[in-house]
Amino acid sequence: MTRGKRILVHDYSGHPFQVQLSRCLAKRGHQVRHVYSASFQTPKGDLSKGPEDSKRLDIVGVSLGSVFRKDGFIKRRSQEIEIGRQVAEQIRQFRPDIVLSSNAPLDTQAVIHKATRSHGARFVFWLQDLYSEAIGRILRRKLPVIGGVVAMRYHRLEFDLLRRSDHIIAITDDFLPHLRGNGIVPGCVSVVENWAPLGEPNANCGAVAVADTIRAVYAGTLGYKHNPDILLAAAKSLPVAIEVFSEGRVAEDLARRAAADGVSNLRVLPWVSFSDLPRVLGRADVLIAMIEVDAGAFSVPSKVLTYLGAGKPVIAAIPRSNLARRILEREQAGLVSDPGAHLGFIDNLRRLAGDGELRKRLGANGRAYAEANFNIDRITDRFEGIFDDLILTELRAI
Repeated sequence: MTRGKRILVHDYSGHPFQVQLSRCLAKRGHQVRHVYSASFQTPKGDLSKGPEDSKRLDIVGVSLGSVFRKDGFIKRRSQEIEIGRQVAEQIRQFRPDIVLSSNAPLDTQAVIHKATRSHGARFVFWLQDLYSEAIGRILRRKLPVIGGVVAMRYHRLEFDLLRRSDHIIAITDDFLPHLRGNGIVPGCVSVVENWAPLGEPNANCGAVAVADTIRAVYAGTLGYKHNPDILLAAAKSLPVAIEVFSEGRVAEDLARRAAADGVSNLRVLPWVSFSDLPRVLGRADVLIAMIEVDAGAFSVPSKVLTYLGAGKPVIAAIPRSNLARRILEREQAGLVSDPGAHLGFIDNLRRLAGDGELRKRLGANGRAYAEANFNIDRITDRFEGIFDDLILTELRAI
């Protein structure tokens, strides 16, 4: 690929693997500006520029200057549009050749797309979720009358943005039938599965616990597409210490319910910093992941990929159609039950708690998968190839 391109990478959430890609692109000679929402409340990756980072890398957090309102549709939408405007200003200042945008709510993404087009840059839609599918399922259930109308509006917006993108990077083959069914040409889509930054194995990686109490850890966001009830049910049923590292309304509600029910073996703690996460995961015996049926194939929990790198067995409640479940079952890296099947989840956790050798074997399998698939240089090659094709297409059109 021609060196020295200006690439703006936007990751609304500020997750670990997107900024790892930005760092690698900058080290390869591209001028990279990594933009994220500092106001959106979720665990963040390593978003501080360090001495080892390339001088070609800028990391910019855009902020509302107020608390992000996840629980109010109208206020949330206005805040998402404002974040889009701030990213648009970064595009105006940076003047990129390519904008790669991921995890953005659709109203945010629409503003970013318009700014990219106004500047004349190429727009790459990094498709992490089919937002309109999840929005439709949730709103039609919660608001039977107007929910369908709002859902249709977001369906049109999402697929219009996808059709008008210069390229789409989808994180799973599961998205392809929905893209084709909405008029998106297969040649405009590449599939690059997500990954997690792969550090050195933790000293506790794969260790068989000697303590009497097994420690199960959930680390990450608890939201509408998760089911915290299953954690409370497991804590009530088993002598397992369940630690939930999360923040926000759903996490606070879980803590209140556990206290009200006298459940002392479930604790809700603040989010873990990216630098401290390997230690926290390394001390666990089992790592927990959940996603509800409403999310289906349309949201792949990235925490599962982080867990695999930690070398610990995963206990999960994930739909059968989800890529994360297929990875766990195919690689024999964890035990998985259906969402809402509390007894199945509890039985799997009981089995893991009682079998140290099984935990060790599943954890080692997960780590082996991560080492085989999370090499950032090979992943960056894929992205550079996509960017190269876009540039060549543009040059041929001149």
